[in-house]
Amino acid sequence: MTTELPLTLPDETLAPGPLSSLTAAEIVSAAHILRDAGAVTETSRFVYVGLLEPDKADVLAALASSAPAPEREARVLLLDVATGASIDAAVSLARGEVIALVPVDGSRGQVPILEEEFEAIGSVMAADTGWLSALAKRGLTSEQVVYAPLSPGSYDIPGEEGRRIIRVFAFRMDHAEDHPWAHPVDGLCAYVDVIARVVTQVVDAAELPVPEEPGNFHLAAERPAPLDTLKPISITQPEGPSFRVEGDAVTWANWSFSLGFDAREGLILRNLAFADPDQGGKVRPVIYRASIAEMVVPYADPSPTRYWQNYFDTGEYLFGRFANSLTLGCDCLGEIRYFDAVLSDEFGRPKTVENAICMHEEDYGTLWKHTDMFTSANEVRRSRRLVISFFTTVGNYDYGFYWYLYLDGTIECEAKLTGILFTSAYVDGSPTASEVAPGLGAPYHQHLFSARLDMMVDGLANAVEEVDAVRLPISETNPYGNAFTKRVTRIASEADGARDADASVGRTWHIVNTEKTNRLGRPTGYVLHAEQNPTLMADPSATVTARATFTTKQLWVTQYASDERYPAGEFVNQNPGGDGLPAYMAADRSLDGEDIVLWHTFGPTHFPRVEDWPVMPVDYAKFTLKPYGFFGRNPALNVPAEAPAHCAPGRHGDHDHTHHHG
Repeated sequence: MTTELPLTLPDETLAPGPLSSLTAAEIVSAAHILRDAGAVTETSRFVYVGLLEPDKADVLAALASSAPAPEREARVLLLDVATGASIDAAVSLARGEVIALVPVDGSRGQVPILEEEFEAIGSVMAADTGWLSALAKRGLTSEQVVYAPLSPGSYDIPGEEGRRIIRVFAFRMDHAEDHPWAHPVDGLCAYVDVIARVVTQVVDAAELPVPEEPGNFHLAAERPAPLDTLKPISITQPEGPSFRVEGDAVTWANWSFSLGFDAREGLILRNLAFADPDQGGKVRPVIYRASIAEMVVPYADPSPTRYWQNYFDTGEYLFGRFANSLTLGCDCLGEIRYFDAVLSDEFGRPKTVENAICMHEEDYGTLWKHTDMFTSANEVRRSRRLVISFFTTVGNYDYGFYWYLYLDGTIECEAKLTGILFTSAYVDGSPTASEVAPGLGAPYHQHLFSARLDMMVDGLANAVEEVDAVRLPISETNPYGNAFTKRVTRIASEADGARDADASVGRTWHIVNTEKTNRLGRPTGYVLHAEQNPTLMADPSATVTARATFTTKQLWVTQYASDERYPAGEFVNQNPGGDGLPAYMAADRSLDGEDIVLWHTFGPTHFPRVEDWPVMPVDYAKFTLKPYGFFGRNPALNVPAEAPAHCAPGRHGDHDHTHHHG
């Protein structure tokens, strides 16, 4: 059984807190303030509207009731679609006035791409004679193709200086229900000035066969016969879920946190804290703010029409705005609490993505267990986790981001990757693509996410220690050679703040409080366990490397600053590189006993399989934060045993003791 519980976010009957996502009324107010100030014209579009977050110190002072709550402010990015001029605006919602109107310097990047700009591409292409001639040469007309408009990168292409560019691929679509991804028109692309609405260049590099086999997995006639041996799985909680929700604040087991949603970053978790059962339920902070602050998908095809393929789905596309409305029983199973996301459309009007966030509990097997040979004690406890998730569809790919909180204080973030491969025509012997169907290629690529983790482990005075396993040689103190130890390196400043993972030494990073100790006198802390996947595979001198420097290391550590929000910088679209983490860390600030932020790069390197076509089974990438000396002992000792009815023996035959009668 699956149950849908009442929506609770946003609840505009509750006054928003200092970090609550903007309400619909606040979005309307922000747009009116800017219009009244003359900053918005008929050709202005609202690229982004979101909370302008106050400084952490001001928020913490207000939460401690020692200071008034910071004023609610909104950040708005505006684009004039007639001129290409952009403005980075800030407004005070409390005072009803404009705080800042800053022109965006296009030489350091453009504001993100509008949906309106994507939608205009078809008519621009259909009006260009050079493009139509290239299609005709391939026996195609504009009516037979659809277009994939894509962010352009930054490549110093003559004539593109100061222009707002989109690059375009064509895919043949054979009928209204035909997935065009099966039929790429490869060897051909176009560059478009989306302000002038003209094609600036047609790149016609090769006439490659258009793959013919369809990939219509959504049509029953093109799928195998349904699997009919699967029985229903019902998940019930007869007494209801264990979490409590008030506005955007959630408590579950020993955990408490609040959540929000942003058009750029998607799901945001704030003020994650754990009530320590051995300290009388004292609420101890762990993370101030956690989100996926950026992601990039760099492709490996070096051909003249594809070398520029690398997409920053948060900074260029604002992937939060493409959040799915989740479906009970399909996307989420069990006793579900949904939350809506309120965003702005491109005219400054609020729009609601219903059921954008899903929260539920999951059984997670054994939490702890022991059968003792001396005392005959036989104790077992079942684990469960709280799941907070959303899914977004960015073009061909679908991404789910799942945050898990566990009873023992563990935190995980898992990305789930599915959808449809971005396809090409397959050239025999290609060293940078897989053939996934006859004549259909899937270029090699990576999905590299940056999790911004504004840490607050037991308070603000934190540091990071890199811990490696070290083999000890045979010596007088290790005569049998069995000893090994660990090497601990404190990261002193930002000059040393960019770190590599190393599976050969089991490298982890410990976030410790430099002022608090546990009952054994050692620093309280959490440990970051990273997956040992490759960082950016592009050449160090490549343009994408300069733009996505954050992907060249698995971990970056910076001192907190309220205006350092995104690892590739504020304006990623057409940015030439150098912004974001490299600029943040240039000051070489102290990281020892400071308010610090971790930026963790994770994600898969994808050599597509035949089995990834026509729709990709979910692939996974994740990281884990576990308490390490944060508690005085196992914090899950307070978890009660299951009622006897829940631990009953299985039915006869459940353990392969099946009797065959004949």
